[in-house]
Amino acid sequence: MTTPEKKVKERVKKVLDKLDAYYFLPSQMYGRKGIPDIIVCYQGKFFGIECKANNNKPTKLQIHELNKIQKAGGCAIVFTDKTTTEELESFLRGNNKDGSHWALQNIS
Repeated sequence: MTTPEKKVKERVKKVLDKLDAYYFLPSQMYGRKGIPDIIVCYQGKFFGIECKANNNKPTKLQIHELNKIQKAGGCAIVFTDKTTTEELESFLRGNNKDGSHWALQNIS
């Protein structure tokens, strides 16, 4: 059975495949907790993408990891079932002015 979050991840992967971006989904079994669902390198930039569905929000630990990515110079993204693939593609291509992402800015 496909979970709502898995459907969100599949939408992200379609965009990444279209852009021919390098990406992987880290294993939570052997890694540390809170790591984003999808790790991406595209056009020399590092992205951590956390996927959420059904109005779920990232946990405090996930927010901590996303903030660490931004502090290290990478880009942190929260992609939800309400985020469009066009928004994601535009962001990955660098069409944002301040290096942050609207979904991450609006986490409370």
